[in-house]
Amino acid sequence: MSESPFQTEPTPRDEAPQFVLPLVVRLEKSAPPARTDALEAAARAVLVMLGDERSVGDGEWAQVMRDWQDARIRKVVRRARGAEWRRAGELPGITVTGKSAEVRVFPPVPLDGWPKELAKLQVSGTELDDPEPPADVAPGTAVLWMSPDVEMSAGKAMAQAGHGAQLAWWELSDDERAAWREAGFPLAVRTADRRWRELTAGGLPLVRDAGFTEIAPGSCTVVAEHPALLAR
Repeated sequence: MSESPFQTEPTPRDEAPQFVLPLVVRLEKSAPPARTDALEAAARAVLVMLGDERSVGDGEWAQVMRDWQDARIRKVVRRARGAEWRRAGELPGITVTGKSAEVRVFPPVPLDGWPKELAKLQVSGTELDDPEPPADVAPGTAVLWMSPDVEMSAGKAMAQAGHGAQLAWWELSDDERAAWREAGFPLAVRTADRRWRELTAGGLPLVRDAGFTEIAPGSCTVVAEHPALLAR
């Protein structure tokens, strides 16, 4: 990954071995996914990885998951189509499907040690649109509120939605996590608009970007509003 002019000064967390969580979105020329659906699929993919039995205890991914979460929780979204997508699907990981989006998440890899099947995939320039406005959010659904003030590519926004979902996961109790997992991780991603200031001041999990790519360090990008957190 190239250095960015937005990168912050090193912190003690940066002294630990650095890992990144790879996510790959399927982006066929003839049928690209809707932007909001892709963001929601990416967020669910992160949660599915966190909640998978292979990611905890003595599971085969548990150690690398711990190593990744002990440092910065970096996520990088790349895109694939055709044979690239099929090759990515042969690597260990989990595919999450939305209404129009398919996102595959993989166990964390060293920052400079991507599998060759993923290293060759494009990371920049992923742009998606919503053909129609997203539907109303059902009551009781967790919502990842995106900042109305920060412009991001679809790939960057997918990573930020994943960060928000992960921060919410960390704040939940074991029982609350289990209930969310058993329900299939229902969530929605929406732009906050007028509520943004209220949300950022409400004590909910708030993503502040490290500033490695696209946006300035410290930018507030996502607030995670989970029903269990609102009830406290």
